[in-house]
Amino acid sequence: MEFVKYITRRILQVIPLLILVSMISFFIIRLAPIDPLAELRLNPSISEETLQKEIKRLNLDKPIYVQYLSWAKSFIRGDLGYTTSGEKVSVKLKERIPNTLLLTSIVIFLTWLVGIPLGIFAAIKKETMYDRILTVLSSIGMAIPSFFFAILMLMFAVKTGLFPVGGLTSYNFNELSLSGKIIDIAKHLILPVTVLFGISLAGLQRQMRANMLEVLDSDYVKFARAKGLSEFKVITKHALRNALNPMITLLGFEFAGLLSGAALTEYVFQYPGLGRLILEAVMKSDINLVMASLMMGTLMLILGNLIADILLMVTDPRTRNPQKGV
Repeated sequence: MEFVKYITRRILQVIPLLILVSMISFFIIRLAPIDPLAELRLNPSISEETLQKEIKRLNLDKPIYVQYLSWAKSFIRGDLGYTTSGEKVSVKLKERIPNTLLLTSIVIFLTWLVGIPLGIFAAIKKETMYDRILTVLSSIGMAIPSFFFAILMLMFAVKTGLFPVGGLTSYNFNELSLSGKIIDIAKHLILPVTVLFGISLAGLQRQMRANMLEVLDSDYVKFARAKGLSEFKVITKHALRNALNPMITLLGFEFAGLLSGAALTEYVFQYPGLGRLILEAVMKSDINLVMASLMMGTLMLILGNLIADILLMVTDPRTRNPQKGV
């Protein structure tokens, strides 16, 4: 029951955030000197009837606050309008969101699978050759911009021909068997996953190392060692759990960082994800698609933070008590 109350309270706290994000995004976009229907008007396949429906739906001939309220009502009803190419925005989002979730989920899983043990190892081997090597490698990883790394990987793939470039599937995807389809998707994911994994791993490993060093220097760990416990028990039973709690808190922020970094990576590799969709929509001044994509991106970030809160509540029961600042 306490768990349900906690989750309900966290979800209710999200509603004002969504409203604030939608208002800021809407007014910034609307105040820009751009005709929301400019691209739509230039498309010969768009009928005058469709244009009039969009003008009426968006209330473009009315004050901006009326336009926002009209958009919000349409968004709540699930009416996201049309793109400049005449497609339904909802259809485009359904195509792209699963691809971005697939990419980011794989990257987060691999980053934590490798980064946490490396951080622990670096802390245990503090100031040794292994620690210095990991420090140098993580510094390089944090210094390289994701788009630059993506371009390097793209050049490598083009010159060697080892990996497919562009998209998520090959041209003959529908002709492949189930196992062939899985292998084909995996091959297309190697490059973007490698770029995002390399960038994310550096920061996660450094943070885990810092947390572990702080915990290993605490009084209760020193007391556990004084009691004669083995170093393995000291690390696994006393230090590791407390060092992991701050990392779980960072999980939601890591998800946010991956989405922003994935946008440029997706664009470089022409990966059909949400980040690339937002960039293309901005360049085309596709207002309906920009707003809907921003809201979906915000919801995904909120979901990542909610998952982090739930995991933190499981690992640290103190967070369940609302009187302790949660």
